[in-house]
Amino acid sequence: MDREAISKLLDNTLSLNQDSKVLVVGLGDTGLSVAKYLYTQAIPFAVIDSRDKPPLNDALLADYPDTPVFTGGFDEAAFRVATHLVVSPGVSLQEVSIQKALGAGAKLLSDIDLFACSTDKPIVAITGSNGKSTVTTMLGDMGIAAGVKTAIGGNLGTPALDLLNENNELYVIELSSFQLERVSSLNAKVATVLNVSADHLDRHDGFKGYAQEKQKVFSGNGVMVLNADDPIVKAMQIEGREAKFFSVKSNIGFHLQQYQGENWLMHKQQPLIRQQEIPLEGLHNVANALAALAIGSAVPLDEKAMCDALRKFKGLEHRMQRVANVKGVSWINDSKATNIGACVAALQGYNKKVILIAGGDAKGADINELIPVVKEKVKTIVLMGKDADIIDAAINGSVPTYKVKNVKQAVKLVSTLVTEGDSVLLSPACASIDQYKNYQDRGDKFTSAVMELVA
Repeated sequence: MDREAISKLLDNTLSLNQDSKVLVVGLGDTGLSVAKYLYTQAIPFAVIDSRDKPPLNDALLADYPDTPVFTGGFDEAAFRVATHLVVSPGVSLQEVSIQKALGAGAKLLSDIDLFACSTDKPIVAITGSNGKSTVTTMLGDMGIAAGVKTAIGGNLGTPALDLLNENNELYVIELSSFQLERVSSLNAKVATVLNVSADHLDRHDGFKGYAQEKQKVFSGNGVMVLNADDPIVKAMQIEGREAKFFSVKSNIGFHLQQYQGENWLMHKQQPLIRQQEIPLEGLHNVANALAALAIGSAVPLDEKAMCDALRKFKGLEHRMQRVANVKGVSWINDSKATNIGACVAALQGYNKKVILIAGGDAKGADINELIPVVKEKVKTIVLMGKDADIIDAAINGSVPTYKVKNVKQAVKLVSTLVTEGDSVLLSPACASIDQYKNYQDRGDKFTSAVMELVA
């Protein structure tokens, strides 16, 4: 799309033009990408951040030195003159200044709205409580294997606006609930909600509100890809819309089935790829592969290329990542399991009991949802972080429990408890922000501690 066509679409869809006054709220990666975009579209904007020294302040001013930047708080004067707010996902919409501005008539936008108005190439939008980064990366690999110029990003890696390039033929975008709650004009060619489990309840209006934000990914008229095993997701089907399903529990759509004595990923009655050819642990990763195949078929991508990409897929760092095998003990880094649903999925993928390292900031989730699978799949649990006592109380002695200060201590303790053949799983079921920069930092420290055992 040329600049004139984009400008017309921005005006018609978002009432955004050169007479607008946009306030970009939050100067992280997303905020900087929005600033760059608005500059290229010649739309007036200012930037505001509650921090005294936002991490990308210098980068912004180096490239756009005349940009008005407000830091150290939310100056209500800046909000009063704004016609549009682009609020970064890390900033709560419940901030008083934001609510006042919206109440006074300012229009809420997201970087995804701007992105969707700026390309006529197909967009795949992927969300869910768990597995969205894995499926996004799988699908990106499938697109590349099929010879399609594919760009992936959004909540995963590169901000969506920074992906825009006329040479791209397909965009695969991961979307969080925080991004979706502020999206108004997404119309993806293919969209999916992989699953819904309790997460970010401290930022949304309970579980129902969280699920409703996820459902916004289906705005528009594109193909819906739905998890037939998740009743909440399955109920999101819209009458009259084309829908594809995936399942590991039934023979609906893209599914797992016995064929000639082996487990195969199938579409209807057509075998696609053997389960053992997918180099990832756990049944939840089979579900992720089925979801990627269902989405890819709707794009559409070449079936053989998709299966070839799955055979070569090595998984993501911090997501069921095999760190080492030390004296017959397998150490697995699943630090990206920042909610209960992710931990449950990881545990359910094991056929025998594991030693679990968990804990951190539970974000208001109901810990009791974790207990049945802990009783079934965990022989010992080591807890750390802010909500360790809450998890311990919920477990109530049903499995042996230890408490430590951090992940390094957890590894040291667990090394004294293991026997040959054990699997040790870091799958915290909690956010890391109480102790670490992010889940990557937590996973890196786990990996370093394990590698000290190797040494």
